[in-house]
Amino acid sequence: MGKEQGNSISQTREKKPVRPALIVSERTLSVYSMLLKHILLGLADESVPAAMVCEPDCDVDTVVPPAVEVIRHPAINLPLMGRRNNKILVERLANFKPTVLHCLCQSKARLTRQLAQQLDLPYVLMINSLQKGWAQFSVSSRRCAKIITPAESIAANLSKVYPRLAERIEQMNTGTFVREESCCFSEPGRLACMVTSHPFDNVRDFEMLLNAVKHLVIDGYEFLLVLIGSGRAEKHLRKLLRALGLFWIVTIVSRLEPRRSVLAAGDIFIRPQPRDAFDPLLLEAMSVGAAVAACKGGVDDLIIEGRTAAVFEPDDELSIYSSLQRLLDSHESARRLATGAQECLRENHSVSKMISSTIQTYRNAEQWYRR
Repeated sequence: MGKEQGNSISQTREKKPVRPALIVSERTLSVYSMLLKHILLGLADESVPAAMVCEPDCDVDTVVPPAVEVIRHPAINLPLMGRRNNKILVERLANFKPTVLHCLCQSKARLTRQLAQQLDLPYVLMINSLQKGWAQFSVSSRRCAKIITPAESIAANLSKVYPRLAERIEQMNTGTFVREESCCFSEPGRLACMVTSHPFDNVRDFEMLLNAVKHLVIDGYEFLLVLIGSGRAEKHLRKLLRALGLFWIVTIVSRLEPRRSVLAAGDIFIRPQPRDAFDPLLLEAMSVGAAVAACKGGVDDLIIEGRTAAVFEPDDELSIYSSLQRLLDSHESARRLATGAQECLRENHSVSKMISSTIQTYRNAEQWYRR
């Protein structure tokens, strides 16, 4: 009888609906907006109630479905109101009655840890970038049930830098919707378009790429180049474009909306330098069927030479030139590379699998915390 009663209690706990509260930053909404949108829509499709904590000025209209309760923090944006704002946030979350907190940005790790303690809840922490040994983030060994990463390279890095957390680190592939057709050279006779995205923080990151582009122009290739990004070196980047005589083929786009439409207008997507964070634009470029030319290094899990991307050395002008030349010369080869990347995403980066894994992570976190 006691055993049957215990089984009944266990089953009741498993069937208890999850109610996640997602903690996001302005960076989450700008850089990882597609990931956030897919998670929130997926939760809504599964009838999972969700709340989202974000900063007061964040624009959420295009990302957050109506069913999600949006909680702005701080509610009173004035000096010396920190304690009052924290109390308001805790009260609003308590009224929502979450079963788990999900922090989607490392910058909000400390806030999430504090909320988990005040609400007596477990939480899940998402880390999207490689960590340096000196860059510590706040984590509670008592309440942090899982640390989720979007790439194996990040998971391996975290396990090395934080060996005591290794058992809690789990890779979960970011999901995306893959187009049926490839956009790569899909319209015969249209001028070729190349797109690249990288922060405009150091003009040297673009020098080799733009020198290679100049030589392609000298050799008679006709195309457009779209640079997506922003940063402190934008003025110097524009000077470099003028010096190379490339302003007439280059367009600079600081904000990419709607993201997939801009990427789908390109035939080739270029990643000019290694990135220490998971690159959602690389994922989306592959999903719409652009041929990718990229360098290895950093978070490069999506870059598989000959299957998903043409690989070059970032500091070698000739290597970059040769990779782009091959793609421009053979549209058929470029399209095969693009469709190969799409197939890889269909196999490993489905949105439905990401949502089911996320919901199961929430359930496991609650069970882990209450045991």
